Amino acid sequence: MKLLIDGANIEKIKKIYEYYAIDGVTTNPSILAAEGRHPYEVLKEIREFIGEDAELHVQVISTNADEMIEEGHKMVKELGKNTYIKIPTIPEGLKAIKALSSEGYKVTATAIYTPLQAFLAAKAGADYAAPYVNRIDNLGTNGIEVARKIHDIFKNNGFKTQILAASFKNSLQVLELCEYGVGASTIAPEIIEGLIKNTTISSAVETFVDDFEHFCGKHKTMLNCE
Repeated sequence: MKLLIDGANIEKIKKIYEYYAIDGVTTNPSILAAEGRHPYEVLKEIREFIGEDAELHVQVISTNADEMIEEGHKMVKELGKNTYIKIPTIPEGLKAIKALSSEGYKVTATAIYTPLQAFLAAKAGADYAAPYVNRIDNLGTNGIEVARKIHDIFKNNGFKTQILAASFKNSLQVLELCEYGVGASTIAPEIIEGLIKNTTISSAVETFVDDFEHFCGKHKTMLNCE
């Protein structure tokens, strides 16, 4: 399963990249607006940092297919060939997905709440389909089960489309989809840090250090013990 950062704050992105093996960054209009700077200034800064080979997912704003297509063309021109054009899975969006996919552009179908949306996006040629796991939960449906069902639909129908699971509230949701082998998950920096944050783990490491220092001396390591 690929792991992407769901965010646009360059300092948080740099911090996560320093410690974790990350495959790219996803953004949405709300995330970009929260940065308070010109969207392309933020996105170009991210692209420069993550490199041209990493995935960068950027969402269109238009709700008309022709304008979505134009936005997609501009985003890829400005941000590089490995930019995925995120398009909401509505009728106009499906039309745009068909057109852009046929032109060879990389497309992520987003705002997915149902398996049928994902099926139609895959039929239209989307590379990724992004179910909103926690938002689906909030509607009274099991977001993990919806994502799994979508994964099975893609596999059973021979689609190239992969899951890009989004909208997580905790690490357990991430684990369940990792176990199922979905294509990718995009996770907020705070949730990524929580994947390994555990007081039991920290306590075990502290015990190892204390035992070693008790035997070899304070601040001794395998570099300077005698």
